[in-house]
Amino acid sequence: MRPKKVILCVNSNDQELSVMSFMLTTNGYRVLSATGAQEAVELFTGTQVDLVLADYGGPQMNGSQLVKRLKQIAGHVPMVLLGDPQALAGQIHLADALLAKKQCTPQELLERIKVMSARKRGPRKGAVRQNAVAELAAAS
Repeated sequence: MRPKKVILCVNSNDQELSVMSFMLTTNGYRVLSATGAQEAVELFTGTQVDLVLADYGGPQMNGSQLVKRLKQIAGHVPMVLLGDPQALAGQIHLADALLAKKQCTPQELLERIKVMSARKRGPRKGAVRQNAVAELAAAS
């Protein structure tokens, strides 16, 4: 049995957080929930996380600031920012994906999470790296 992907959900609204956690848990993900930025940073540094799903609004720091902080810790972890398109327009962010909270269906969100949380499994069988081919040609 494959281990479950771990998703860190960050949302200051307890009701939205519980709905999101329930949806992800019932779809086979392990969910870590945080209601604030400090709690999210502690969970992120203490656990192997496969994806971060953060809401833009937050009392301590907004989602964009949180994503920036988490990217400094582990830049390879994909991060999705949920929010109002008008609030996010014209802002610089480090999130790997921006999704409009009210316009994104649960199926679209789950599909995006599935794609973004998939880990690379290395080169395909029979695939030869270009550098290895060039090295072999130079050696002969």
